[in-house]
Amino acid sequence: MDFGFSEQQVMLRTTARDFLTREYPKTRIRAVFQEEKGYDPKVWRDMAELGWQGLVLPAEYEGTEAGFLDLVILFEEMGRNIVPGPFFSTVAHCSLPLLEFGTAEQKSRFLPPIASGEDIWTLALIEESASYSPAEINMPAVATGDSYVLSGSKIFVADAHVANYMLVAARTGKSSGAGGITLFIVETKDPGIKIEQMPTMAGDRQFRVTFDKVSVPKGNILGHVGKGWEIVDFILQRAAVLKCAEISGACQAVLDMTSAYAKERIQFDRPIGSFQAVQVKLADMVIDVDAIQYLLYLAAWEISIGKPSKIHISAAKAKAADAFQTICIEGMTAHGAIGFTEDCDLGFYYRRVREAEFTGGNTSLHLEKIAEVQANLLPGV
Repeated sequence: MDFGFSEQQVMLRTTARDFLTREYPKTRIRAVFQEEKGYDPKVWRDMAELGWQGLVLPAEYEGTEAGFLDLVILFEEMGRNIVPGPFFSTVAHCSLPLLEFGTAEQKSRFLPPIASGEDIWTLALIEESASYSPAEINMPAVATGDSYVLSGSKIFVADAHVANYMLVAARTGKSSGAGGITLFIVETKDPGIKIEQMPTMAGDRQFRVTFDKVSVPKGNILGHVGKGWEIVDFILQRAAVLKCAEISGACQAVLDMTSAYAKERIQFDRPIGSFQAVQVKLADMVIDVDAIQYLLYLAAWEISIGKPSKIHISAAKAKAADAFQTICIEGMTAHGAIGFTEDCDLGFYYRRVREAEFTGGNTSLHLEKIAEVQANLLPGV
């Protein structure tokens, strides 16, 4: 594994950091979190002009043909600046599986508008149990002629209020497990769809989406009937790594803020960074940040060479989600009372902790996956 970055990747990181710092200062982010859309449409269009929505898409779909590691670098910079909006739901949750599993017609129809910033997508997966288990996908899809009819509800559907399309997981077979699940491409403007916002601590846009006899043509099935969980598993793996990248960037930002504050804040005629208690906190934060970055880029590199490791993906996500909370708390503690106020930027990062943990599978899910892999590897277990 080569830990170095190419000249193009360094340029991508620099461009992304400069652009996001300029277009999304914390004052603007505060305002956007209060706005109905939850993102800035102008910045969204500017991102498309930079080629970000189509970063890893082939040129035939108006993409820039970059690699998965480039996408990780971009998401890391977005996490560093806690960028609001539907980029994750569109790119991580939808464009990657469309590229991997879509038919030629589906790719030609759906990917160019994503790359141009014209269309926003989201994933409708989780139901009332709030579980990522395939056994908890119960919303039925009933075959009727050349279509399937969907009825039921999904929760925690990110950015559904601004999405043009959704990938919807529904059950087309009688099996209660992974078999019998199918993924559908559904237009959100269908009159049978009702969207209701679910308030969250993180301030991100999550919704309950209710489907009332929504008809979806069979041509809008992604992959094969009854084989949808294979695609969901693909989505969760890629989303876990890209959310880990966001967390990595956020943790680095918290570390930088805390380190700078420790040098500037004077107590007892000396910077608080000179006190051992604060130094220990900073040292622990550095170790956690480095651990996240190592696990992140190991998992991302394996994906980029076509040899994804489920255990490394789960290890990265589990470590990142756990360390994110610890780093934020340590940072706020080092700041003292002001660290817990809304005036301190650290609060934005801490409010993202729970959202970051659950997107792409929560910590418990990934620890279970690691345990399952280890149980299969160890004889007699």
